[in-house]
Parts: sequence; structure tokens; C-alpha cells
Amino acid sequence: MIPLSDRVAQALGRSVVSLAPCAGGDINQAFQARLGDGSQVFVKHHPKAPEGMFAAEAEGLRFLGAARALRVPEVLFVGEDFLVLQAIASSSRRPDYDERLGLGLAALHRASPGSYGADRDNFIGRLPQANGSLPTWAAFYRERRLRPQYEQARARGYFSTRVDKEMDRLLDRLGGLVGPAEPPARVHGDLWGGNVLVDGAGEPCLIDPAAHGGHREVDLAMMRLFGGFSPRVFAAYAEAYPLAAGSAERVPLYQLYFLLVHVNLFGGSYEHSAAAVIGQLV
Repeated sequence: MIPLSDRVAQALGRSVVSLAPCAGGDINQAFQARLGDGSQVFVKHHPKAPEGMFAAEAEGLRFLGAARALRVPEVLFVGEDFLVLQAIASSSRRPDYDERLGLGLAALHRASPGSYGADRDNFIGRLPQANGSLPTWAAFYRERRLRPQYEQARARGYFSTRVDKEMDRLLDRLGGLVGPAEPPARVHGDLWGGNVLVDGAGEPCLIDPAAHGGHREVDLAMMRLFGGFSPRVFAAYAEAYPLAAGSAERVPLYQLYFLLVHVNLFGGSYEHSAAAVIGQLV
């Protein structure tokens, strides 16, 4: 097997002086590569990457970057088992960082892709995520998000018969719960605090997307699930792109998908939280 450093050098057409491990997530190995010209790049590697995983991530970054709303790393090369990205220098946050994140996220969501879904399926964490387009948000959220994750969890032995029945009722009445019709938003799809970096200029930079055309409240709900975002972020967002009536009541509905994902990724510690939300919503 050709060493990863040699394959990165071949892909970029530049020599690699060093390839040092660095922090970069639980799923992939991450490296900071120093090139012969003195520049640096970020390399993600998975020796047994699911087919299309890195191509999907690259496409998601380009999808977000096309809005020119918030910074994303430039994609430099996509391989079957590795991805080379622009290295993002880190710095302290500029004084108006929170406001700039909120305004940038509002601009990202306003840059509608025109439909729910995406041109290709992708991943959330290591889990496949289907993105085939459907005509309504309720149908998309039901068939591409909630149902697949719940069925996967159930097949692994999670949830009781009582919760099954509650979930069936929830899916049946989802159309009345998702909120007023809005244009599809360009969403990150996995927007927890670890997927927003502070770049060398003190600006926000989005990484590791599960991007698609969806409902903007999904990103905002995920941001609230594990914390890490200042109230000033949400205030700046709401001023730039006011939310529809009832958005606060819909937060648990849009957090449910991520709770189900966490059941499937990390096990039963999240089962009670997901079941409680299902019971609350019906």
C-alpha cells in the first residue's frame, strides 16, 4: 500500500514534508500536512471509508460554499479513502463573532437550493442519509429522516411497543406539526458546536456538513440540543430572517432526528431522550 503522504503528494502535485496527526473527529483519522512550499493542508483519512463518503462531504462543502454566506474549507482533492481540504488557521473570536455567525447562517438559509433533498445521498456521522427529493417538507422529514433512523434503531432492539405506536401516530400527523410552508433552506444538517471553527481572522467557518435542502429550523434546533452557541447568535439570526410563529414549540420535533441518530451512533443512553420527545409530540 502506498503511504498516505505519498498519495497526498501525488494528488496535489506537491511534495509532503510531514504528515502529523491532529484532532479531527471520531470517525476519521485527521492529519495536518506540511507541503514542500511551506503551506499546510488538512487531510481526513479512513482506510475503510464507506463508498462515496468523502465525495459526499466534498459536495456538501461546495453546496454550502455556493451561498457565499459563511466560510467553508476549500476542497483540494477527493479520494476514495481520503480528503484534502484547505487548512483553517485558528484564532480568538472577533468581538462581533456571534452576530456574524447568526447573520451568516440567515444568509445561508435564504440561499434556497429550490428543493428538499440533494443531488446525492450523504452521511451524518458514519450513518447513511438519503436525500432523494420529495415535494413537501413533511414528506421529506418523514421518509428521509425520521422513519429510516427510527426503523434502524428499532431493528437494533431499541424502543418499546408503546413507543412504536406513538411514533406511528407522530409520523401520521407530521404534516400538521412541521410549521408553515417555507422555501427549502440550504442547511448544514449537523450544526453542533464542534462543526463550527473560528478561523485565523476570528470569523466562523463551517465544517463536516450533512448538507441538503431542508427546513432551516433543523439547523437551529441542533444548535440548541448540545449548547455552545450564544443567545446573541440566535438574536442576530432572528433579526435578519424572522422565524415563523410556533418555532419555539417545534424545537423538540427537529431535535428528534438528531436524537435518533445518536441512538444509532452511540447506543441506549439516548433512547430515553428520544422516547420522551416522541411521547411529548403526540
